[in-house]
Amino acid sequence: VQLVESGGGLVQPGGSLRLSCVGSRDIFRNNAMGWYRQVPGKAREWVAGITEGGIPVLGLAAQGRFSISRDNFLSAIYLQMNNLKPEDTAIYYCNTVVDRSGGRWDSADDWGQGTQVTVAS
Repeated sequence: VQLVESGGGLVQPGGSLRLSCVGSRDIFRNNAMGWYRQVPGKAREWVAGITEGGIPVLGLAAQGRFSISRDNFLSAIYLQMNNLKPEDTAIYYCNTVVDRSGGRWDSADDWGQGTQVTVAS
């Protein structure tokens, strides 16, 4: 599985970023997709997901500030992040979702390089 994330950067608190993730058409057409993030020294956490049919689901940290969308024609998903906070600083990854049982958004094991988001004054 090869996914490429982009769109990260340095932004001030309260600012916005739009992350993109592109991959092969087969990956996006047949799978729920998710955004995840990781701070060095901490476990990777799920941020937001979107079903094969385009239904978005946001984690608690993302609710009210982030939105997720997908474009299967372009084989892409996006994470629009508004009102960013310093605690949003992390490397953000996208991945296919392999287990959604019980409300889980467990990802596949392979990860791309991610995109760094830094929120600081």
